[in-house]
Amino acid sequence: MADNSKLYKYSSSPHVKSPRTTKWIMINVCIALLPACIMGIIYFGGLAALILALALVSAIASEFVFLLICGKTFKEIVKQFDFTSCVTGLLIGMSIGTNYPLYAPVLGSIFAIIVVKMLFGGTGKNLVNPAVTDRIFIFMSFQTVVGKWVDPSGNLVTGATALAGILETGTLPTLSNLQLFLGSGLAGCIGETCKVALIAGAIYLAILGIIDLKYPVIYVAVTGLFTVALNGFNFAYFLPTILSGGLMLGALFMSTDYTTTPNTTLGNVIYFVALGLLTAGLRQATKMEVVSFAILLMNLIVPLIDKFVINKPFGNKKAKENK
Repeated sequence: MADNSKLYKYSSSPHVKSPRTTKWIMINVCIALLPACIMGIIYFGGLAALILALALVSAIASEFVFLLICGKTFKEIVKQFDFTSCVTGLLIGMSIGTNYPLYAPVLGSIFAIIVVKMLFGGTGKNLVNPAVTDRIFIFMSFQTVVGKWVDPSGNLVTGATALAGILETGTLPTLSNLQLFLGSGLAGCIGETCKVALIAGAIYLAILGIIDLKYPVIYVAVTGLFTVALNGFNFAYFLPTILSGGLMLGALFMSTDYTTTPNTTLGNVIYFVALGLLTAGLRQATKMEVVSFAILLMNLIVPLIDKFVINKPFGNKKAKENK
């Protein structure tokens, strides 16, 4: 009698393999971040490169050390490495200024990878975005440098970059919209100044089908329009508002994280509209940059959105009530 035992093999899903693995996606996200990183180094010099390198290396090392402590071999870790920690490390380095101490990106990467990501189970199991949470962690941990930024000329500028004038006094920035778009002469974080570089990276991801650009566009547009409404419907505020601060970096590369966004189209529309309203409203109320806080808050609400906004099953028909 033939042995049919080999015909009964059970395995968990997914059963269809695709070249679009997590590793492939994360490598391309790293590539998409490179233009903004390069422009940050051009604008802020070698210190910016050092901060980015420290954040990147610390993030990778934190993941390796954690998994080694958990009993995995170095060979297993290398084989399973999916580059998510690289994305987190780059975003952490991009989210701080060159006036921060050099141990800030190191502490930030350790916190983001170990506390926010690995302790919750690793890739795909984190409740909130690690880079966003870390940005808030750094903001709260280094209060002596909060509100102080270095411009490309090396001058220390007090205030939340060009956004400070809009929020605190209602005055538009002296820099032109083109300067805000290119990031030339703009004080701020390493990776958030050059908007054209961030947009170029996002378009690259959209072409590959990794992100859907309509969602960050909704976020940015709602933020700008609600800010206009809060300032007497003066549309002169629209472009300076969306081109100042960390809105572009947060909208294009942090709010679009797969793990911390809803699972449905309608859920995503609700999520990104709410993000825009929260960002503009909290900016106006607190007179400070709140993109990270808005994203973190909405990350926590995603399970609630997914609970009430669900896709209609294919072929499902509503049962008719008996008369």
